[in-house]
Amino acid sequence: MEARKTDHIELAFTSRVPGSEIDRRFNYEPMTGSHRLGELLPFTFLGKTLRVPMWVSSMTGGTALARTINTNLARACNEFGMGMGLGSCRILLANDIYLPDFDMRSIVGDELPLYANLGIVQLEDMLMDGSWPRLVELVDRLRADGLIIHVNPVQEWLQIEGDVLKNTPFETIREFLELSRLKVIVKEVGQGMGPVSIAKAMSLPIEAFELAGFGGTNFAKVELARSTSWQRQLYGELATLGNTAGDMLDTINGLVRNNAAISCRQIIISGGIRNFLDGYYHTSRSLLPSIFGQASNFLSVARGDYEDLRMFITAQISGLRFARAFLQVKEQA
Repeated sequence: MEARKTDHIELAFTSRVPGSEIDRRFNYEPMTGSHRLGELLPFTFLGKTLRVPMWVSSMTGGTALARTINTNLARACNEFGMGMGLGSCRILLANDIYLPDFDMRSIVGDELPLYANLGIVQLEDMLMDGSWPRLVELVDRLRADGLIIHVNPVQEWLQIEGDVLKNTPFETIREFLELSRLKVIVKEVGQGMGPVSIAKAMSLPIEAFELAGFGGTNFAKVELARSTSWQRQLYGELATLGNTAGDMLDTINGLVRNNAAISCRQIIISGGIRNFLDGYYHTSRSLLPSIFGQASNFLSVARGDYEDLRMFITAQISGLRFARAFLQVKEQA
């Protein structure tokens, strides 16, 4: 105790916080909570039972390192009760040599959501040439619950090897839903979507809509980094276009309040979710059942020893419990 009190005295002089640093999203209510009130109870999402409101957003596949990353993340999903979206499975349409990088069902377990992933351009091509049943077979081989379709026109435009969209993503996804019985999640890849696109996406009978808003990993910047200096100078401002997760959530809440014709009733809030406070804030504001997803945060600790990832997730869950017990989200003006 004496050592602790000495620490308090010494550190008090370096721990003053200016008022400008206060997090104004919350009211801190120390009189109304306890450390035991923030317990996280199991709940149903995507038709399965999760134990924490967290989602491993789609990342990568097709390399030896990706196998390590995906294995660690799948193991964490099983241990903590989270759902997982795989990275783009396009490479598996050519052959199964990389299947072990993606085949995570036995690690995740049958009780938790696991979704495959494919880009909108590849889906469009498969619809046009009639090969889309191969995609259904791929989902079956992975024993996945369904398919994430990522809509990424900015990334494709900037990518050196990028493809060209021939139809609108809305038309392509609608056609696929009419042909296939697969469960589908629709997402962007880091730019987010504007109000018209959100309304279009959520009018479709999809299982969930993942925001992937501006503020997290920006694949437009990733592709610009792979391009020439001339292209970066010419197209660099495209990487600054987008909509944040907060903006998108405001749009979705508006659709709900106005009784808009939306078929999708679950959302995954991602894009710029830095920590449990961001996740708690956005999911508390959502008028639809929601969880929060992260990609780069998980990626940064999933490349090495599993214990590092385990400690990271444990800390986030502990912080989330504290937030639920002592923080109330302020009403927006």
